[in-house]
Amino acid sequence: MKPADEPWYQAGLRFRCTQCGDCCTGAPGFVWVDDDEIARIAKFLAIPIDEMIGLHTRIARRARSLRERTNGDCEFYDKAVGCTIYEARPKQCRTWPFWESNVRTPAAWQKTCDICPGSGQGDLIPADEITLRMNVIKL
Repeated sequence: MKPADEPWYQAGLRFRCTQCGDCCTGAPGFVWVDDDEIARIAKFLAIPIDEMIGLHTRIARRARSLRERTNGDCEFYDKAVGCTIYEARPKQCRTWPFWESNVRTPAAWQKTCDICPGSGQGDLIPADEITLRMNVIKL
């Protein structure tokens, strides 16, 4: 029996990105970015920060999010090559699928596995790494 303070995923969870693009496309949503992430993406794209903010972000819920195409897809996702800012992608993207909402319960994790072909597959990610990623960003 596991101690009460250990997460239900103490044995770890499996994940390997299949680069399917499902998390970058589809229904509209938000990819939250802070000032450091905006600066990192601007540097990666070799554009001024003001241009990055003006052309590639929007204000939503009093915070800044990356813009999307009219179909809901991230504007930095290209079906032929995948994420065009992968090396500079925001924390929200780096920590998928280990968001608090996705690992809160076994049922929440199962829902994540149902929509993400890499969740529940591949490498075993240890519980401490999952918790670390989960605490990087709260969604």
